[in-house]
Amino acid sequence: MPDIGTAEGARARRVLLVSTNYAPEQAGIGPYAAQTAEHWAADGRTETHVLAGIPHYPAWRADPAYRGVRRVTEERAGVRVHRRRHTVPSRQTALRRALYEASILAGGLLAPPRTGPLDAVVAQLPSLAGGVLGARIARRHGAPYVPVVQDLMGAAAAQSGISGGGRAAGAAAAVERHVLGRATLVGVIHETFADKVAALGVDPDRIRLVPNWSHVARPSRTRAETRARLGWSEDRTVVLHSGNMGLKQGLEVLVEAARAEPGVDLVLMGDGNQRERLRELGAGLPNLVFLPPADDEDFTDVLAAADVLAVTQRASVLDMSIPSKLTSYFAAGRPVVASVAEEGGTAGEVRRSGAGVLVPPEDPGALLAAVRKLAEDPAAAQALGARGPAYVDAHLSREAGLKRITALLDEALETHARQRGTRT
Repeated sequence: MPDIGTAEGARARRVLLVSTNYAPEQAGIGPYAAQTAEHWAADGRTETHVLAGIPHYPAWRADPAYRGVRRVTEERAGVRVHRRRHTVPSRQTALRRALYEASILAGGLLAPPRTGPLDAVVAQLPSLAGGVLGARIARRHGAPYVPVVQDLMGAAAAQSGISGGGRAAGAAAAVERHVLGRATLVGVIHETFADKVAALGVDPDRIRLVPNWSHVARPSRTRAETRARLGWSEDRTVVLHSGNMGLKQGLEVLVEAARAEPGVDLVLMGDGNQRERLRELGAGLPNLVFLPPADDEDFTDVLAAADVLAVTQRASVLDMSIPSKLTSYFAAGRPVVASVAEEGGTAGEVRRSGAGVLVPPEDPGALLAAVRKLAEDPAAAQALGARGPAYVDAHLSREAGLKRITALLDEALETHARQRGTRT
């Protein structure tokens, strides 16, 4: 470690985390960014700053609490959060996504956060703007730069299904190549990203695995209590999907499953830019239910009350990232049915955990067959679901995840100090 923050009387090291998504967002990258920053702020040796956007995910609507706010600095759990306003596209197209990223970049460039001298800059990707801002700020401060790849925008744009996505993929990949090439070290949340990051020109020796963790508490109420509160009958099978309702998720498969099997209740909990379209598609189906996102304290109780937890993706999506919902699903202790491509990161994680079954994407018949099989054998379903918490304890604990990402930061500081010493 460099001597900052370690010798008596020395100042704490000062770190900036660049993450467009941040608390109070409860889905996606936001919880991981917040828990990381708060962990660093609490360690007694790190003054932690965050450059973030306006809370908007997964609803893709700006949080009303920030209406009219262009820039603000907040104190949250010992972290100084510098927010900059940006556009929030309610409908996803390549052009609107580009404007979204451009507005994030402009906000950070025109009003950079006032942090004082920085010792390190960490940035959460896939935000291209966040990656560029992180690299520029790190260079200006002569500090190590550490992007953490949660997803790659180039691959996502090519597979998104949004208008102009194919054209945007090449441009996004070029920006990613530029941003990652400036890194001291690169963190990836799953080993499936390592080859893709290396293909963008990053030396494999600079890539570190820093998996996400299960960021939710275990269920605190009985299933019967929560089902009664939600109005879910004990004699009906409930399939629950929680999280973002976007194009990539291909949630039409759950709507069609509800249409094909009136005896199974399909519950979509969350928000996203496809929510209203899915409502219209499933209009008149009494067994298709939409719920708002659950509160933090209630979230895993609702997950645990379902019979089956669903994760879905469009057939054209070969996604190397791991949906944040999956770590929460495992913690809830219910069996997972994953309607995803077998070669993707989600399928690999389900296989590794042993806590779910895989079915082909966009195939409501296959999904329903898996659900019926689980419903017919409650003991087998319970045993399958029980593997989720065991997997979390062994591989996805918050303590282990935060330790890994802190080790990444420490190593980047050491590497940078060593490189600087060599140059001088």
